[in-house]
Amino acid sequence: MKESIIREKSFRFAVRIVKLCKFLKDEKKEFDISKQFNRAGTSIGANVREADRAVSKKDFANKIGIALKEAYECEYWIELLFATDYLIETEYQSMKDDCGEINRILLAISKAACNTLSSTSND
Repeated sequence: MKESIIREKSFRFAVRIVKLCKFLKDEKKEFDISKQFNRAGTSIGANVREADRAVSKKDFANKIGIALKEAYECEYWIELLFATDYLIETEYQSMKDDCGEINRILLAISKAACNTLSSTSND
């Protein structure tokens, strides 16, 4: 259940990021931060999708862990975009809230996956 929720939320978040990065490039002429932000933000959903087809529990935990690291990185880029006046308060808060929710879901999935790994030795 959580995996399908995270799949949906990470995809919607990636769409928001792609659109925001396009705006930053076209309207604000900002290229460096948006490139890194786009990479990290779209990687979350890509790793979640890869986790869906993991070949083992260890592979699944690894892919979710990578998605979680990318989500944490996104928080940094969101904060930096706000601190450098590329995002207004409402945009910042909305992106931060979405990213925080994704982080919490991924953390819960990651903890469950690690608990499963530590309780079994089949993988």
